[in-house]
Amino acid sequence: MTAYTATVTVRLKHGVLDPEAETTKRALERLDFELEALRSADRFEVDLEADSADDARERADEMAERLLANPTIHDYDVEVAER
Repeated sequence: MTAYTATVTVRLKHGVLDPEAETTKRALERLDFELEALRSADRFEVDLEADSADDARERADEMAERLLANPTIHDYDVEVAER
């Protein structure tokens, strides 16, 4: 078994209202930053043991599907790195 860190980034799908991002975008624009769009995201780092990077990715993907993200309104990405 090898130690891995799986990083799961969860964000709202395009078209789903993101009030946190809208508020932050307006504040940045008031500070004279020009933005086309801004989306908020949650990032989860999961340390786990697995036989391979593919195994670690599959387990993190299952975690995202079952708990970390709501597939109806969220998109998510999984990245895996050996520790």
